[in-house]
Amino acid sequence: MAGSSAAGRVFVCDPFYSLDLVRELLAGIPVQVATRPWTGDDVVALLVGPDYPILEEDLDRLPALRVIATCSVGYEHLPLEAARHRGIWVVNVPDYCVEEMADSALALLLTLLRGVVVLDRNVRAGGWDWTAAGPIKKLHDTRLGVIGFGRIGRALAARAIALGMEVWATDPVVPAKTISLAGARPAAFDELIASCTAFSLHVPLGPETQGLIGERALARMPHGSVLVNTSRAALVDQDALLVALASGHLAAAALDVLPAEPPTPDHPLPVAPTLVVTPHAAWYSLEAEEAAQRRAVLAVRTALAGTRPPESLT
Repeated sequence: MAGSSAAGRVFVCDPFYSLDLVRELLAGIPVQVATRPWTGDDVVALLVGPDYPILEEDLDRLPALRVIATCSVGYEHLPLEAARHRGIWVVNVPDYCVEEMADSALALLLTLLRGVVVLDRNVRAGGWDWTAAGPIKKLHDTRLGVIGFGRIGRALAARAIALGMEVWATDPVVPAKTISLAGARPAAFDELIASCTAFSLHVPLGPETQGLIGERALARMPHGSVLVNTSRAALVDQDALLVALASGHLAAAALDVLPAEPPTPDHPLPVAPTLVVTPHAAWYSLEAEEAAQRRAVLAVRTALAGTRPPESLT
């Protein structure tokens, strides 16, 4: 990308961003809230979020565009190849909420394993039944399968090991030695699915992982297992999950991500007695909220000064 200074506008395309913070960090560069269709011969940057997919035709309407930054870890909503072809840098924020995500995954696991939400629902419905959540086993020695051993998967593994859980992990791009050094047992996906009784998903969404946890994988899980998904909704076949919960084969599940957020009449909220749903909040803390914005905006500032941002995907 040629050039060493910005001469144009920056479009903020997600209400997640604080305009005061954006303007402070991009002092001297015009900043404007904009909604699709995005047009303008002088638009040099887009600030978007995970709910704002960028299409190739969007790039055609923005001939001066130099950089797209998303305040999210995921980037499947961004047209990497089309941007690369046009010389546009695309930037994500890969590590701003690692601790929060690991904490939330662990909290949901503990909620399922100890039946916390089911017991609360029983009391609020007028009951007082300590068996309402079904058989509950001790946490110590529970075998946890961590699917995806990147930053978040490793952070969750460390927490689970500290609590006495036996952690297995699978990741096609992480060497077995790396997994072992982290205190977990490396395993192939099918072996892990058949051997553990608690599972947490921490893989990116792509053609190889879409529907990763479907009817076949759920059937291979031991009876009474629990599943947590704080990663991407499409990793799990929701219909197959609800069937597994209804049959009792899966004891409980927790979802922080849904196909439609918030739910709609066409994509209603999934409901089951032992299903916990949270509103895509696993990433959240006050610190993470500020960091996500700041990191994305600083990447734009770096790019508009003519330097490739370290987090650039293209």
